Amino acid sequence: MEQIERIQQMEEMLNQATEAMNGLSAALDKYDEARTAVNTLDAYYGSDAWREDFEADEKGLLPAGLKRGVLSEDAIWNMLTDYRELNVRMLETVTQTLRKGEQ
Repeated sequence: MEQIERIQQMEEMLNQATEAMNGLSAALDKYDEARTAVNTLDAYYGSDAWREDFEADEKGLLPAGLKRGVLSEDAIWNMLTDYRELNVRMLETVTQTLRKGEQ
């Protein structure tokens, strides 16, 4: 590989890596902000308050236009499952990076 080609290739890799890390950093900031919501939803799901809200919905006591995905049987459960799987994935990524001796 010629010198100019190598420099161009390395420049492209630098730009790609920088863009990916900036995007990941921004996503992690949003993820950190969402952790409070995740913990609150985790406590709500299956609680007496959730059951009360669910039963009110089942009886048609809630306004027709009210968004109520949070009362579905699966929405919170699926989000919590995704949350746990994402945490495992992040841990595995960091562990692999450390094992390889990467920066």
